[in-house]
Amino acid sequence: MVNMELFSEPTLTRESVEAVIDLAKKFKKEKGRIPVFMEVCGSHTMALAKTGIKTRLKDYVHLIAGPGCPVCVTDQKSIDAMIQLSEESNTILCTFGDMMRVPGSKFTLMKAKTDGKDIRVVYSPLDSVKIAEENPDKEVIFLGIGFETTIPILALAVREATRKELKNYSIWMTTKLVEPVLRVLLSSGDVKLDGFLLPGQVSIVIGKQSYRYLAEEFDISGVITGFEPVQLLSGIYKLLHLQLEKKVKIINDYTYVVRDEGNAAAQCLMEEYLEADDEAWRGMGTIPKSGLVLKEQYAQYDAKKKFNILVGEPRVTKCRCGEIVRGLITPEECVLFNKGCTPTHPIGPCMVSTEGTCAAHYQFMREV
Repeated sequence: MVNMELFSEPTLTRESVEAVIDLAKKFKKEKGRIPVFMEVCGSHTMALAKTGIKTRLKDYVHLIAGPGCPVCVTDQKSIDAMIQLSEESNTILCTFGDMMRVPGSKFTLMKAKTDGKDIRVVYSPLDSVKIAEENPDKEVIFLGIGFETTIPILALAVREATRKELKNYSIWMTTKLVEPVLRVLLSSGDVKLDGFLLPGQVSIVIGKQSYRYLAEEFDISGVITGFEPVQLLSGIYKLLHLQLEKKVKIINDYTYVVRDEGNAAAQCLMEEYLEADDEAWRGMGTIPKSGLVLKEQYAQYDAKKKFNILVGEPRVTKCRCGEIVRGLITPEECVLFNKGCTPTHPIGPCMVSTEGTCAAHYQFMREV
């Protein structure tokens, strides 16, 4: 049994911070610059900001937020299409809470709900299956945004809908996969990195071995870690240690929940119901085979095929979310940050989502 309280214990946290700073100083002395690591997961971004780790380490380690927030990396045209679904008659739209306030080109789901549309926030896709069962005279649509953490549950929802022989249920699949986007980031050369803090939750599903390409093809290290202060600092410490030893490895620092091979049951669910397809990403365009869609035999549950949703070109704003999710700029470099764009008046999804980089910076790193 792992004592999770230890990972946020103040004394141990302070000692871990100092240990990281000592190694970072050695790195700077040796290389003449501070190390640059990217945290892939949006939950890591929020935790690093909330705990003060990013602020404390800013002069010693440059931590860059990556494309780990599912809502943030979803392109605007897809967002507009999902919001447009709320205009369909005789429907119930189900979604995770993050989507409610994400700005569309014309309005938000929150605005649609206040205008009388039946939009419900659920905690699991399985809740939406139950809603469909309870409302046979309504078309129930779930907005399926997510990475590998969420995707198996989407497949499970389709399995349940199939088992219950529901004719009034569908999912608007807008899923994302970690490997293709990391390959694009590394191949572009736009951001120079010394290593990755790899996502704990996603890794539970895909496993340590799924990151071998980072070391073998791109000569870059990664550490899978958890979300508490000591866990995060341990991950950073190990990345620094690898750099100083001139080693390239993938380390699983979250062994009590992440296996080398991942979660076989979750992988089987995805393989049974889903197949790879091209997916559009905010700020990165369409990346081949970077998402999963329902296989043809389950097309009756594919909302994109069930509903003819047509949207025009998205409105153009000065929002720079596309550059932020690629690690090219910080939120403070966006002209809208803390001016036209705030949590009460968000212009881009990075300010809305609980995993958004702009939201993290606004709440915990902003100079007042």
